[in-house]
Amino acid sequence: MTDLQALHDASHTMVMGVLNITEDSSSDGGLWLDPAKAAQHGRDMMAAGADIIDIGAESTRPGAKRVSEEDELARITGAVNALIPAGAVLSIDTTRASVAAAALDGGAQIINDVSGGTLDTNLPHVVADHDCLYIVQHWRGWLAGSKGVNPDQDTSVYEHGVLTDVHDELMRQVDDVLAAGVKPERIVIDPGLGFSKPSIEHNLPLLTGLETFRATGYPVLIGQSRKRFISAMLAEAGASGENGPTMDQRDDVTAALSALSAEHGAWAVRVHDVAKSRAAVITGNTWRQYA
Repeated sequence: MTDLQALHDASHTMVMGVLNITEDSSSDGGLWLDPAKAAQHGRDMMAAGADIIDIGAESTRPGAKRVSEEDELARITGAVNALIPAGAVLSIDTTRASVAAAALDGGAQIINDVSGGTLDTNLPHVVADHDCLYIVQHWRGWLAGSKGVNPDQDTSVYEHGVLTDVHDELMRQVDDVLAAGVKPERIVIDPGLGFSKPSIEHNLPLLTGLETFRATGYPVLIGQSRKRFISAMLAEAGASGENGPTMDQRDDVTAALSALSAEHGAWAVRVHDVAKSRAAVITGNTWRQYA
């Protein structure tokens, strides 16, 4: 039985391994659609040092199409049923209340809602009815730099600066989640790197301003892994070839940001390459002890 309060209040930065059971995720779409391969990849990430496995069955990359509720349910529950007996701590990356309820009933311990309770307003109520952690992510829409409800609305414009606006908007989302009955001691926040934040200039201020989010009193998840701004950083530095940066390069930068996030007190980092970021997080955690 997972001690949820100890998990929420972890004193060291944890590693959350990404298990994408999707056709079209940007870096590993289609690799883990087979249930046996998905389960094995989850076990492999646990062996590599993942503290949490984050299972998602619907891509949120730019241009992605929604998966049917039936397909998402089947993919998620299959992975939950395979990994809970292996002792996994499972986070479920979903925006659907029905999927969250099924996964929690199957033993999952965390719901990771990239919409922060706004896409399916029943989801926070499902969380409130279960004893689990709830990751509330900053959200302006599915796509980085996408148009919003109004055709001329650019969701990547931050009138008061990205750090101030993301903080204030995220706290309003948290207020709504609290009003739905979710307990504050079960909430984790995520500034949503890459979501309506397409450029380097959108994302690095959120990383360097991590203390602003920690000052809210909520643990902070950082999901930087393989995001487009990492590729842009490599290209700007002249470190990528004519075909763009390699996956190894993107994972190296991801690991470097994992170390910095750990040094500055992130609750967890969400990554694809667990082994690289595990070593980086250990370094960052140790550095924080002596800082």
